[in-house]
Amino acid sequence: MKMHLINGGVKEIEAASISALEALEELHVAGLERVVAVKINGELKDLSARVDSDVSLEPVFLDSVDGLEIMRHSTSHVMAEAVKELFPGVKVTIGPAIENGFYYDFDYERPFKEEDLPRIEEKMKEIINADLPFERREMTSREAITLFQREGENYKIEIIEDLGEERVSVYTQGSFTDLCRGPHLPSTGKIKAFRLTKTAGAYWRGDEKRPMLSRIYGVAFADPKTLKKHLQKIEEAKKRDHVRLGKELDLFSTHEEIGSGMIVWHPKGCMLRHILEDFEIQEHLRRGYEIVKGPLLLKTELWQRSGHYDNYRENMYFTEIDEQSYGIKPMNCLAHMLIYNSKMRSYRDLPKRYFELGLVHRHERSGVLHGLMRVREFTQDDAHIICTPDQLDGEIKGVLEFVRDVMEIFQFEYELEISTRPEKSIGSEEDWNRATDALKKALDDHHMPYQINEGDGAFYGPKIDVKLRDALEREWQCATIQCDFTMPERFDLSYVDKDGQKHRPVMIHRVILGAVERFIGVLIEHYAGAFPTWLSPVQAILLTVTDRNIPYGEKVLKSLKEGGIRADGDFRNEKLGLKVREAQLQKIPYMLIIGDKEQEQKGLTPRLRTGENLPFMTEKDFIDLIHEELRQRR
Repeated sequence: MKMHLINGGVKEIEAASISALEALEELHVAGLERVVAVKINGELKDLSARVDSDVSLEPVFLDSVDGLEIMRHSTSHVMAEAVKELFPGVKVTIGPAIENGFYYDFDYERPFKEEDLPRIEEKMKEIINADLPFERREMTSREAITLFQREGENYKIEIIEDLGEERVSVYTQGSFTDLCRGPHLPSTGKIKAFRLTKTAGAYWRGDEKRPMLSRIYGVAFADPKTLKKHLQKIEEAKKRDHVRLGKELDLFSTHEEIGSGMIVWHPKGCMLRHILEDFEIQEHLRRGYEIVKGPLLLKTELWQRSGHYDNYRENMYFTEIDEQSYGIKPMNCLAHMLIYNSKMRSYRDLPKRYFELGLVHRHERSGVLHGLMRVREFTQDDAHIICTPDQLDGEIKGVLEFVRDVMEIFQFEYELEISTRPEKSIGSEEDWNRATDALKKALDDHHMPYQINEGDGAFYGPKIDVKLRDALEREWQCATIQCDFTMPERFDLSYVDKDGQKHRPVMIHRVILGAVERFIGVLIEHYAGAFPTWLSPVQAILLTVTDRNIPYGEKVLKSLKEGGIRADGDFRNEKLGLKVREAQLQKIPYMLIIGDKEQEQKGLTPRLRTGENLPFMTEKDFIDLIHEELRQRR
């Protein structure tokens, strides 16, 4: 048979069948000791897979994207084996690879705790040092069910029954056998660097009506150096945790008395929101958007007409008033379309760009709620652009430029992804293709690279998702651009074109920041709570040295506020060092020292939160300094 190595040579050998590893040896692949799997005609396989015909081969190295995912999935199997050996009676469910690591969900008599992790890690190291092979077996589903019945693994049986396949594969290493498609590492010894990081609860299959499981998370990398670097990032992420900083900086809180997923904004947090929302309004107005506002409740018939009731109602809340059913809006598009339809439109009127800081409610499962990142009530910087088909390309490009400009201000890098038609959707295949092609064309014309995310679009149209990367290089989904030919049809939107006939417009659904709450959470962690001056709820705090400086301090504070500076004063009878430390903990950009010298010379001495002292200056000089930072948004 003839073997062709991708980016390599071709070799013919006389053999009925050899393993993929033997084939790579025949082809003299360099760095074979780092190869953990192989692509046979483009399909990922174990190194033990048989080669028995003409094929193209591509080695998969441990430090490649595919190699790391295989290694992380294999590490989850090792963890499951360790847990089963240490905790008799535990049942296993699923253990996938995820970004940077893996997890496994277990059903045990008690939740696993952080204190359990070192013990599990030690057992995993024993399994890794034993260099146990991962062995693949294929069998009928009936045989697999019998196997897992003997082991009491009822979750595996449920998975097999739901798959509905005649044959399945299992992998065994040491004493552990798991249902799995693979591929896996050749042996446990290929795992070079891992760490278990945390425990959490998770419902079986994400269903609150099913058993609560105990999840153990871990990370794994190709080498100890990369693992160490990642663990340092995790520690830094803990310091930047927005829930902790939100409390320390007195920005927001949550209360069980109110309900899960509902945020209470404190004065400083509300000021931060106001600054951000005012910034948004100004940016939209100068780009030709019109500000609108729709009601929180809309009749259920309207949600049925839009398709939300059939395709999205599990995420909605409903109520009844005077025997009439209403849906609490999860999106703002319906009211915007009704505004458009309030009068006849000409092609000369288009595009119409309606913008709303719209309060919406969505039913999120309690298990996924977290601080500001996943909430049930939030505000979207939502806009809907209704335009002619000929204007569509230009409008999409305009939104992309809007995203670019805003992300530059907040110093975010980002990547783009096009999400295509999901299984649960409305509209014709033709309209979906037109919409998807329009998004691709806009990105191609801008020479902006993107990935395709199959089947993850909105139910009414495909979308461009903007994935931000913060200061710790973590990925966040915020901005999105959705192209929709379906809603205009359902709501009979039209415009009179040059030919005097009615035509159907296209609608773009888009957000720039996304959920304001979520974006603030991302900002808190991105800046570690040390917001730039233009965004800080308190830009400067006056610190008096002695009580005799208080009258002058109060005069300066009044002057700064009149000058448009968000200033505060600490006039307590405390040591200056204590006041400085507390102001630094509050991450206030400027501390203004007011002592006898400042009082006598009618000025102030600014100190940065980093500890750097600025020269003595007048009140006017300081106000001008802040205004320049505001102008440059620094």
